[in-house]
Amino acid sequence: MKAVVYKGNGIVCLEDRPIPVIEKETDAIVRVTRSTICSSDLHIKHGAVPRAKENTVLGHEFVGEIVEVGRKVKHFFVGDRVSVNVETFCGECFFCKQGYVNNCIHGGWELGCRIDGGQAEYARIPMADQGLTKIPDDVTDEEALFNGDILATGYWAASIGELKPADTVVVLGAGPTGLCTLMSIKLYSPATVIVVDTSTDRLNLAKEQGLADVCLNPLEVDIEEEILKLTQGRGADRVFEVAGGENTFQLAWKVARPNAIVVLVALYEKEQTLPLHQMYGKNLVFKTGGVDANSCEAIMKMVQCKKIDTTCLITHRGPLNDVMEGYRIFENRLDGCIKWVITPFEHN
Repeated sequence: MKAVVYKGNGIVCLEDRPIPVIEKETDAIVRVTRSTICSSDLHIKHGAVPRAKENTVLGHEFVGEIVEVGRKVKHFFVGDRVSVNVETFCGECFFCKQGYVNNCIHGGWELGCRIDGGQAEYARIPMADQGLTKIPDDVTDEEALFNGDILATGYWAASIGELKPADTVVVLGAGPTGLCTLMSIKLYSPATVIVVDTSTDRLNLAKEQGLADVCLNPLEVDIEEEILKLTQGRGADRVFEVAGGENTFQLAWKVARPNAIVVLVALYEKEQTLPLHQMYGKNLVFKTGGVDANSCEAIMKMVQCKKIDTTCLITHRGPLNDVMEGYRIFENRLDGCIKWVITPFEHN
């Protein structure tokens, strides 16, 4: 089969790989019908994910159809359409039982990082009973595509943000994960949502989809000054840092009011400094990533009843044959690309 492989040293390529097989009785094999390119794939490419292994098939956000199951898989069957959880977890260890599936002692973020993922024609899913979510008949593959990763991340971020209806919320970053965070924040009906990004296209999408009340571009206005104006000089009640930019962590705590909650969703490629002497007296609460993707069933129900619709994020599609062009466009944010969806390989 064809698959996208991380070779190390900033190199990603499309190459031939063996079709995966059942290795443990709790595995399932999925024929991939849709996958995506994610910013986390770029972090791996750039060497910013120390746990990532070279010669691993990339891709951790995908859906497909089950073609084989191990003998101990109880809840899924050949022919089921499924979305795949970004995290591999046992459901039985201390952390899993607390809902902290990102810290499962037997897994965590494995697919497309430490074991072969879904930017391929087929993928092996370990601990399939925990790692898969069935797609209802009235939900399309593309409607379910983001459930296991960026939507799970946004949903989790909103859930730990302790949002209240009267809150003023700031979201830094209107990329794919930022937009999913905005969609999830909307479920809590805060009073005002402010989104910050340097991309006019992304800000426009957030506005068009009704995900934000105020859109701010730091290339055009002083963000700290504008947010203070919008909050009677206090700062925001909740701040979600989803950008992971050069200065966005510093901006996050600066625009937060005293006693606010700052949720750090972004994956940083460089060290960040926590200047406690500067923020002394603000009494901030910081909540940090990564995602505990433990709500995929609930998210699927939200998608099914149309409370969340992520299909607006899909700006580009192309077969696995053209995935390297997809990487070029997505990484460089060309042509207004928000999400590049990979369709199945086209055999001549």
